Amino acid sequence: MLAKTQHIKLLLSLLFVMPFFGVAQNLVLNPSFERYINCPVKLGNLEKDVEDWNMPTLGSTDYFNGCSKVMGTPENFNGQQPANFGVGYVGFYMYAPNDYREYIEAQMSSTLKKGEQYNISFYVSLAERSDFAVKEFGIRFTELPVSVETSKVLSGLHFSKLQGDISEELEITYSKYYSDEIKWVKLTTEYEATGTENYMIIGNFKNNKRTQKYQTKRKITKGSYYYLDMVSVKNVNSKNENVIVSNDREYQLDSIHVFKDIYFNFNKSKIRGNHQQEMESLLSYLKSNTDINIKIIGHTDNKGTDVFNQKLSIKRASEIVAYLSKNGIPEKRITTEGHGSLKPIFTNNTEAGRFLNRRVEFVLSKKD
Repeated sequence: MLAKTQHIKLLLSLLFVMPFFGVAQNLVLNPSFERYINCPVKLGNLEKDVEDWNMPTLGSTDYFNGCSKVMGTPENFNGQQPANFGVGYVGFYMYAPNDYREYIEAQMSSTLKKGEQYNISFYVSLAERSDFAVKEFGIRFTELPVSVETSKVLSGLHFSKLQGDISEELEITYSKYYSDEIKWVKLTTEYEATGTENYMIIGNFKNNKRTQKYQTKRKITKGSYYYLDMVSVKNVNSKNENVIVSNDREYQLDSIHVFKDIYFNFNKSKIRGNHQQEMESLLSYLKSNTDINIKIIGHTDNKGTDVFNQKLSIKRASEIVAYLSKNGIPEKRITTEGHGSLKPIFTNNTEAGRFLNRRVEFVLSKKD
């Protein structure tokens, strides 16, 4: 079991961190699929399970979240992939027999501004049970939400019959094929707005004949299925002072974030390993920004009594506090909480899930 949890830790490792700075506001609502209406229990139910996201066709896009055993993260029917941000992500077919396709439709928090440049990005990872990898991901912006009764390719002909302004198809093309089944790959491009964009659709707008694909396996699904996380549309020139970033990871002030490189053995409060890069980066940021406070929140899996787990979660939070205090952060800027096993983010029915529930979170906020 220990080897399995070490594998999970390796999958969850982030890139090296960099200094924090203000970034533009992300206009995509619920960008990493964390807010849900229902914890997912069946396939193809994204529209009923996730807030602010739609399926523009009859294709059955899937939603995965750590709260679920059937449609969970990191393990699910199409493979094993921890979420890159939070505990939720979506999965859909970019290529399948008979031109079958699945799409996702994002809602913007505000209409894009005419003539201004926007950076568009999202992360993808090829599911293990895929026979093909594709080379291009397509994007369409629309003025009105799209609803087309087809389970096949959403083509230019379909868009030409819809009401409202619709952008030309954008493509993000990789020099290779998007074939990584372990790491998340960031796709990004820039776009000049026409001033009518309220929704964005992501998927493959080409039929099978026109799709550039590469065969990675044989006769598993005969398709190309991708996990997708953290969708972003940002005005290149605007900044949001309530968001800070460490490399590709953003931190919204007054929001809960999980330490991605801090893990604990069963029944232990001592941090596993010696290189907590995210904690070191936060320390540097807190030293440079004395108007920011931090709250540390400890958690456990569901093994053991409630009383024991409550004390253990406090001890885990205290490990982080001790590190920050030892390195010059006044304790008056730090608060702690312990929730024991009351707030799992993954299933406690597997060792991998329990391993990820043994975590510490933090909240950054400005002093009152």
